[in-house]
Amino acid sequence: MKTIDLSLCAVRNLNQALHEQVSQLDDREWVVTHPDGKHNLAVGVNAALSIDIQGHAGYYCAGMNQKATVTVHGNVGVGVAENMMSGAVRVKGSASQAAGATAHGGLLVIEGDAGARCGISMKGIDIVVGGSIGHMSCFMGQAGRLVVCGDAGDALGDSLYETRIYVKGSVKSLGSDCVEKPMRAEHLEELQELLNRAGFDEDPKAFKRYGSARQLYNFKVDNASAY
Repeated sequence: MKTIDLSLCAVRNLNQALHEQVSQLDDREWVVTHPDGKHNLAVGVNAALSIDIQGHAGYYCAGMNQKATVTVHGNVGVGVAENMMSGAVRVKGSASQAAGATAHGGLLVIEGDAGARCGISMKGIDIVVGGSIGHMSCFMGQAGRLVVCGDAGDALGDSLYETRIYVKGSVKSLGSDCVEKPMRAEHLEELQELLNRAGFDEDPKAFKRYGSARQLYNFKVDNASAY
């Protein structure tokens, strides 16, 4: 196990050491101490590493992640797991805005709450939130699944494409073209699998499903004056 103390070295040195594992893979398990809210921790990792961050992280933690499993034992700032391609990121605390933004794959688990625009423009990632999420979450969500065990703020799923959303609590309002949809057996099975992967003991039958009404897919001349 390799330990990096960020009170003694720069974030650049940490990320460089993690990037070098693509070619040499000397250490699979890493512990990062004294992160103290620093930004850009463990970004661009492209190796099957286990990275434990022992404290709070700032902006864009684990951004562009591929293959690695990153655990943050605290809260994170804006854009955690932004543009993640694969692997897993777990936040033991809460997350600020734009968690999982534009991410193409992998699993993001936030055990606490997530701020506004959670899953904005997500393109295949699975996001499971143990608490509640803020407004405009899943805006222009294209693919993947978002699971919320708490409540959702205003304009959930605005301009949604094919992302599937499951919410246990209340939804303050739905965004444009987002509608509630029936929970069939395949959706209950899918949701159970996601909850199991996230480690949450929740009843899938307590959730509601939301998705696109598909009314924004095609240009309609009657709406031309709105553009």
